[in-house]
Amino acid sequence: MKFNSSQGVVDAPLRRLIVAGWTARDRAAVDHHIEELAAIGVAPPSEVPLFYQVAADLLTPADRIEALGPETSGEAEPLLVHAGKRMWLGLASDHTDRALEAYSVAHSKQIAAKPCASELWAYDEVEDHLDKLVLRSWIEEEGAETLYQEGPLSGLLPLCDLAERAGLTPGMAMLCGTMPAIGGVRAAPGLRMELHDPVLGRTISHAYRVEVLDIVN
Repeated sequence: MKFNSSQGVVDAPLRRLIVAGWTARDRAAVDHHIEELAAIGVAPPSEVPLFYQVAADLLTPADRIEALGPETSGEAEPLLVHAGKRMWLGLASDHTDRALEAYSVAHSKQIAAKPCASELWAYDEVEDHLDKLVLRSWIEEEGAETLYQEGPLSGLLPLCDLAERAGLTPGMAMLCGTMPAIGGVRAAPGLRMELHDPVLGRTISHAYRVEVLDIVN
């Protein structure tokens, strides 16, 4: 993949993509969420955090994806990309089949593309104020845009710790977890998201829509 940055084009040939789950810094909140999901049939994770492996070619800068059935939705997440000798920070959506989660969280994450912004920031440019970065997303509901997620990265485990625990090396990228959905997780025809840096006064953004494919038995 190729990304844009303030330092020129970043060439990032990816051989592995990881989706980190259960990455909230507040362990009590994680445990509460696990209990909520267990009540609707989703099996608890084997460990916290957990690093799901998905196909590397699921990561895409597309503004339109296709998904099987109407029960899918996205979540904005910080994206770490290890390209060459440098780490980069970007933005992606962990688009997931919510109905399939009750069968297997790992399978539900593999079933859909992971749209991402085409811009990256050098990790060392934001490392000293990562917790101040703000993640937001919006979905369309009843013809209007609704705030879906919002919060600082201080709500997530430190990204450098996640990268170390996942064994991130050149040629790998990782979605690093997300904020709770305001009003609960639900399906939507698309997602608009942004990662805002209030210290350096800049924003990475991306939006995409979902074309629903019919489930034929």
